[in-house]
Amino acid sequence: MFDPKLKEALSHVQKPGRYTGGEPGSVYKEKDKVDVRFAFCFPDTYEVGMSFLGEKILYELLNAHENWWCERAFMPWLDMKAEMERLGLPLYTMESKDPLTEFDAVGFTLQYELSYTNILAMLDLAGIPLYAADRDEKWPLIVAGGPCTCNSEPVAAFFDVIQLGEGERQLPAICAAIEQGKKEGISKKELLLRIAKIPGVYIPAFYDVTYYEDGRVKAITPNEPGIPAVVTKAIIQNMNDFAPPTNFVVPMVGAIQDRASIEVLRGCVRGCRFCQAGFLYRPMRQRDAGLLNKAAQDLCANTGYEELSLSSLSTSDHSQLEELLDDLNSWAPQEHVSLSLPSLRMDNFSESLIEKTTRVRKSGLTFAAEAGTQRLRDVINKNVTWDEIEKTCRIAFEAGYTSVKLYFMMGLPTETMEDIEGIANTAQKVVDLYYSMDHAKGKGVQVTVSCACFVPKPHTPFQFVPMDTAETLQAKQKHLLESVHSRKIKVNYHDSKTSFLEGVFAKGDRRLAPALVEAYRRGCYFDGWEECFQYDTWMKVFEDLGIDPHFYCNRAIGLDEVTPWSHMDYGITHEYLVREYKRALAAQTTPPCNRACGGCGANRLLGGPCFDYSSDLV
Repeated sequence: MFDPKLKEALSHVQKPGRYTGGEPGSVYKEKDKVDVRFAFCFPDTYEVGMSFLGEKILYELLNAHENWWCERAFMPWLDMKAEMERLGLPLYTMESKDPLTEFDAVGFTLQYELSYTNILAMLDLAGIPLYAADRDEKWPLIVAGGPCTCNSEPVAAFFDVIQLGEGERQLPAICAAIEQGKKEGISKKELLLRIAKIPGVYIPAFYDVTYYEDGRVKAITPNEPGIPAVVTKAIIQNMNDFAPPTNFVVPMVGAIQDRASIEVLRGCVRGCRFCQAGFLYRPMRQRDAGLLNKAAQDLCANTGYEELSLSSLSTSDHSQLEELLDDLNSWAPQEHVSLSLPSLRMDNFSESLIEKTTRVRKSGLTFAAEAGTQRLRDVINKNVTWDEIEKTCRIAFEAGYTSVKLYFMMGLPTETMEDIEGIANTAQKVVDLYYSMDHAKGKGVQVTVSCACFVPKPHTPFQFVPMDTAETLQAKQKHLLESVHSRKIKVNYHDSKTSFLEGVFAKGDRRLAPALVEAYRRGCYFDGWEECFQYDTWMKVFEDLGIDPHFYCNRAIGLDEVTPWSHMDYGITHEYLVREYKRALAAQTTPPCNRACGGCGANRLLGGPCFDYSSDLV
């Protein structure tokens, strides 16, 4: 039965389906028969959160325990947030409609730096104190996971527990510790000391940070006995030990990516020097084709989805991909299920892949060239040549495609205006290729160039480089537009101001927490949404608090400097990152991991080699 206040709020908002719950696949349990209640919070709208595969994985994993109940909560959109504040309605979960204060633990996934103020908004809507230091025994544990925990220091003050690495290993262990701690009646500090022993768990309160007078980090040291100086991420050594989820909550309001999704592998072999995910999830581990086919068939049958995405950072690098596609095509066309491979690589794209993924319907083709000249592609270790770009586009055009999307970045290290012109030249060469093909006469082509602003990220070889200033990025965007001379080419680019703020929090430290709180108090949330972003407010907050945001992202980091994330170990050695950075400056490439080991250090997480280089599979 809905709370009368909730019914009133829903009658005044545009999309009440975002807040009602009751979707197919939702898990319901009797509250008095569960020992641990966990609220999984996604700090963005329902449509965005319901597209997130990680939540689906952990939702099924935790709810498989008979006496644990994992529920979901999302950031209300502006109209619902205003209604909840007007009516005094606390933030609640979709399943039970209980406020977050009734849960043992409240978990947030940190997917994007510009969602940090949404986390504060959700805590505030729930009536939970923002700072961990202000929460005593009666409050839920506030837990964080996700890729941005690789430098969680800007938000560390808000969390009791932060998970580095892969949540499938950690979250059940944390819930088990909570269950045992409740039975024993232990204190919050004793519980945190126990949780700190779980591999990959970081308790910010157990570490002190000191700084030099110039603002750089001097040292990060544990302040409790037995707490490790460096926290090493948790990892699943064998992905086959964790089968993909086969039951999804099917959204009532269309998610951005409303389809069945199977994670075929984790990690990446490519070693692109700009790609944080490629380093955070090393080493690459794949699931067996047979296991994936069975899970995919069960998932589509259970949810009714008619589109299946084979998800990963680099799906076409799966050594059994052709076998897997054959298995999937033995049943998918009859069930009217289409297949999509969202992360295809130009150097192993083929007619066979197109044929096997377009038997039901075609989806769009997006290829990441990343840079417009070969020199710059070598700098970033994007091992792709123009010949491979041409071959890929030719195959696509021969298969009947009349549009392709090319993804680039600007602001990359060593980039010049000549490299920017190279983006336009590459797009023009693709247009010219289309019209050089006989079958294309009389048909139009559309090449869309999508250009993101490069943000240097922790745990990558480019963590040492300063980010381009907003003025420089805007000048490059203008030059790109001036370099395009064909109506067949459409150019999209990201706002450099949002990228700047992303860079500040990507490489920031604990001293940024007050800025997050103050910006939130002044009305900053949904910072990743163009219509909500308040750049001038953010700049005024930094000014009023005496914080120089340029110190964090427009300053080069010394190769021997202690960083805010130096106590967080993702398996990649500092020596390797320095070596790759120097190779980048020399425009020297490094081969993919499955062709030759680059000595990054991640193999120690597996207890042995990442790949058998004598195998035909590599």
